Amino acid sequence: MPENNSEKQFSRRDFLKTTGVATGGIIGGSLLGGLIGFNLDGDNKSGSGQGGDNSGSNGDNQADTLPIEDARTYISRQDDFKNLAAAADVIYPEDDNGPGATELGVPYFIDRQLYGHYGHNATDYRQGPFEPMKSDTHGRQERITRGEMMIIGLRKLTDVSQEEHDKKFHELEEDQMIDILKKFESGDVDTPGMRSEAFFGLLRDLVIEGVYSDPAYGGNRNMEGWKMIGYPGPRMGWENDIASEDFLELEPESLRDYQGGGVTYG
Repeated sequence: MPENNSEKQFSRRDFLKTTGVATGGIIGGSLLGGLIGFNLDGDNKSGSGQGGDNSGSNGDNQADTLPIEDARTYISRQDDFKNLAAAADVIYPEDDNGPGATELGVPYFIDRQLYGHYGHNATDYRQGPFEPMKSDTHGRQERITRGEMMIIGLRKLTDVSQEEHDKKFHELEEDQMIDILKKFESGDVDTPGMRSEAFFGLLRDLVIEGVYSDPAYGGNRNMEGWKMIGYPGPRMGWENDIASEDFLELEPESLRDYQGGGVTYG
């Protein structure tokens, strides 16, 4: 949908405060700005690509030209991934301060997290009792893993959108997406094996982590997330800067700048 710059009067910090990231809030209307129009079939405004569709549906295989971080490893269905990208852009939209979640690579960051130990709850206590609907004071009580929670939630987004609008979630107008996400957030959606607010909380947390994590993990493309908040990234030391009386604005550096590179094979 077209963007209206006159509606983007809030800074990104205002957005995060107003939506209550710490408490799980999300607002609707013009404060969210427009979706950035990222095309998950292989074309996007930032020039970065995406992995081939493991389900054999939409899109051509572009594996020969894509960076490894743009290859999906957990979410196999294209519609699930498109729902993830659309929801991520609603939670963290593009605005005058910088790019939105999809342009920052957040959907791929989330996919990689779900594929690893985090998504499989490999280091969590996994014994019962499992009573996800009983208590909200003792952490998550689901039997299913975070990865399974995400897949169930993403597909439930389409179930709700088909029922209410006869369209897939990622095909909806922005205000319609916001309305559905708010229903998940408030616990008004019946989701098997978990509370709908648990899915929304997991999704929101992963989106924010993907925006501000080190680019080595697949999100925060070109360190744009750090540039928006003036974070310089991890440094080996501050010996040359600690005595400065001036306020320092440093170009951010990622783990790749001092841990990667310089390795040849063969």
